[in-house]
Amino acid sequence: MKKWFKISFALFLITILIIPIAACGKDDVTKVRIGEVTRSIFYAPQYVAIEKGFFEEEGLDITLTTTAGGDKTMTALLSDGIDVALVGSETSIYVNAQGANDPIINFAQLTQTDGTFLVSREKIDDFSWDLLKDSTFLGQRKGGMPQMAGEFALKKHGIDPHADLNLIQNVDFANIAPAFSSGTGEFVQLFEPTASVFEKEGIGHIVASFGVESGNLPYTVYMSKDSYLKENPETAEKFTRAIYKAQQWVDSHSAEETAEAIQGYFDNTDLDIIEMSVERYKSQGSFATNPILDQEEWENLQNIMDEAGELPQRIDYETLVNTSIAENVMDE
Repeated sequence: MKKWFKISFALFLITILIIPIAACGKDDVTKVRIGEVTRSIFYAPQYVAIEKGFFEEEGLDITLTTTAGGDKTMTALLSDGIDVALVGSETSIYVNAQGANDPIINFAQLTQTDGTFLVSREKIDDFSWDLLKDSTFLGQRKGGMPQMAGEFALKKHGIDPHADLNLIQNVDFANIAPAFSSGTGEFVQLFEPTASVFEKEGIGHIVASFGVESGNLPYTVYMSKDSYLKENPETAEKFTRAIYKAQQWVDSHSAEETAEAIQGYFDNTDLDIIEMSVERYKSQGSFATNPILDQEEWENLQNIMDEAGELPQRIDYETLVNTSIAENVMDE
């Protein structure tokens, strides 16, 4: 009887000790809702951060939603539908110009070049930008970063997109690729993996990179309301640390390894296409290797917006960019 009592009492003690520990672990997990502007191989480090458990290591439970477009992503952030937005930095400038009481702050950069490629319907062995003149060009949405970076690159090569091209800009982002596939346009501006898929299927041929042409800029950045960052400083730091780990992982691993890690996010895309897309982005330095958005990139962004006639007003770097979180993470 005494032996049975001792065993029962021991089990009781173990139980009451385990329950608080388990509860404590559960309470320590923080939920963070991310809204990504689109689903793209361009965002490979983000998917690596999820798949390799880097967010989980930081005690973060991530919910990822594709919010399809900069305007919808900003609406979700401003209405508290998401906590963190992954979108182009130009959106924070647009919101600021509207007199936001709670400004949108860029705190961790994911990509540092444009992510689109120039795709020609016909195969061109010796490409020259002059070949675009008088062609029908299926461009991106007006006011978005792809369109502005695209126009910047065209002007750099002496092409006025509104005078020298038959420029089509009235097609929604999601329908640009299908429109080209169905026969609209001689040239189109596309993200990966669509550009490589079209090339593999003979629909089009990649002839140039807008990322190379437009230089470094804060193309896709994690941003939150200023109030959220102030109220959740530890969460913001943990989030940034996870992204930094993923950036370093992608930088130090092969395109094949990265493709295998993120394949689950692109169910309808062959692994070789994912690998090819990752390699293209890595080779041109599109993936940022750390989360710091520097001032030179910020000024290049505003120059491109100004060139496109879309800059409401110049915004000081310190007003909408917070690098202290990323700097703290990198200094550890």
